[in-house]
Amino acid sequence: MFNSYRRYFRLMLVSLPQRQHGEASPVCLYQDREEGDVDQGALLIGGVFRFAQKTYSLPLRGVWQSNSWPVEVRRWFYGFDWLRDLRTFGTNGARLLARSMVASWADRPPADPVARESGVMGRRLSNWLGHYEFCLSTATEGTQQLVLDAAVKEARRLSALLPLPPIGWEGLAVLRGLLAVYMAVPHYDGFFKRFEQQLPLELGRLLGEDGIVAERSPEAQYRCVQQLTAIQGMFTTLQWMPPDCVPVMLGRACAVLRAFCHGDGGLALFNGSQERGEKAVLELLEQAERYRVVASSLRKGGFVRMTAGRSLLLADVAAPAPHGMDRLAHAGTMSFEFSHHRQRLFVNCGAAEGGAWQRALRSSAAHTVLVVDGESSSDVGADGHVTRRPSQVRCKQRRQGRVQEVHMSQNGYYPSHGVIWHRSLFLEPSGEELRGCDTVEGESDVPFTLRFHVHPDVRVEREDEEIILHAPSEIWRFRQTGGVIALEDDFYMGRCAPEQTSQIIVRACAGRDLPAPTGEEAAGSGSSRAVKPPRRQQRVEWVLEHVPL
Repeated sequence: MFNSYRRYFRLMLVSLPQRQHGEASPVCLYQDREEGDVDQGALLIGGVFRFAQKTYSLPLRGVWQSNSWPVEVRRWFYGFDWLRDLRTFGTNGARLLARSMVASWADRPPADPVARESGVMGRRLSNWLGHYEFCLSTATEGTQQLVLDAAVKEARRLSALLPLPPIGWEGLAVLRGLLAVYMAVPHYDGFFKRFEQQLPLELGRLLGEDGIVAERSPEAQYRCVQQLTAIQGMFTTLQWMPPDCVPVMLGRACAVLRAFCHGDGGLALFNGSQERGEKAVLELLEQAERYRVVASSLRKGGFVRMTAGRSLLLADVAAPAPHGMDRLAHAGTMSFEFSHHRQRLFVNCGAAEGGAWQRALRSSAAHTVLVVDGESSSDVGADGHVTRRPSQVRCKQRRQGRVQEVHMSQNGYYPSHGVIWHRSLFLEPSGEELRGCDTVEGESDVPFTLRFHVHPDVRVEREDEEIILHAPSEIWRFRQTGGVIALEDDFYMGRCAPEQTSQIIVRACAGRDLPAPTGEEAAGSGSSRAVKPPRRQQRVEWVLEHVPL
């Protein structure tokens, strides 16, 4: 209660008029050089923009107060990430539009609470000052003063909000925004003191010693490396040595980011991630640090990574991230992705930034998992946070001879159906055979479906009881025992836009009774009348194998 009152009074104080130092232009700037989306830039010049497969009109100058966009659209647009798209488009019209939009916000910002979310404010400040040279360096002195005054006011509000509750990678964006304002207006050295104080604490909470982001997401890992790279670059611009924690944690985070990449160089699709593509990931990693280390293990972060030959298997072996770190979390516990060389074969379906696509892609059915009766193993609430997750997820990784194995189980379906799902994966040393065994155990049989989502670059056809996967320059065969196999149409959102593809479906058959409990377990029932119902087991075994040409 005391902390709530203290934060309230601090926010009231920062809203009071402050003495201005009269700076007409920034003292020092860090220039954002990340590549933007030229197509989005062209749309913005035309007065519209695209978000989550929908088109929205830009607010007119001075009309920031009157839009009715969905909250996820406002969260993105208010962060001004689209300035990067206009800068990449690069015309004089793009420059004037960017200047007009920034100046109109600085003159009359919206009263929308979303605009005052800490992560949104941090990204906005970073983008204003990171693209200052592009859109504001040739503006009038009055416009530059207006924007700098607004930036200082917002930085003071951000500073008053510290320390932050858990918000994932955006916690670094908040601190980066404070540092950007300090660089531009160094009179306010309190911004740097707050940054210096909070950075080690935020890094410890977000990354830990292993370098895996707490959100358990390759996308969040990418964003974290992005923010740390920018912070390190800002210290280089200042000609200062960064705090020791920055290069240390950046190196660890980069090693993990490399481990999250398939052979094609793009990101694996877990918990709100899209492929992004080899070019974007490689450019970021080359800018971040010169070493090419790949993390040897991801187990502390709840993932298993196994390689054999030219194959890569990545599996999510933990429950969704805890509250505050779960805005990207999907109900994909025990899902996996499998690729061979540069070709993805089995994938998850990807992610969307908002709307119905986002809700659908966060469900279990959009992952290469087992789905009981059409339900998800975790639930997501209206606010985007996970409201129910498995309470027990177990994983054991080992080698049996030269074969790599991972054995997993979770109880996400126990509250609703009284069953436990077990999954075992076996990767042969050649990398050309992946075997799996999925079992469901409970007091009665349940209707379940095994889903294997196939990458859209792979053509799929059925031959009797086998599925043939035709990848460029190679062929794979899938077969199973214990279920009923089928092919269904599917959609893939790993490359921003929906693409038609296929998924392999294996539906459950009737199970078998497990042996009755013996010994102490049976004696614990108390009498011969208190007989426990028999336990049932439904089991599907499957194999994906390379077909020599």
